[in-house]
Amino acid sequence: MAKQKNPIEEDIARLKKKIAERKAKTGKVLGDAALRALRKRLKREQRKRRALAQRLAHAQGKKKEAQPAAAAAS
Repeated sequence: MAKQKNPIEEDIARLKKKIAERKAKTGKVLGDAALRALRKRLKREQRKRRALAQRLAHAQGKKKEAQPAAAAAS
């Protein structure tokens, strides 16, 4: 079985694709409210992803720093 993608990663990829399609379809980018909404949703998902990564790194504490050093010594 293949490793499944994280739902947040799927959302981010889907939103990036939608934004790219929307930019290609409409010539002007500034006045497009729907495009702005898509961008805001993308940024929100990216913030969630960064916050999750930071929480996980914080939860590991010193373990995260000790593992690479132990692996290098072996």
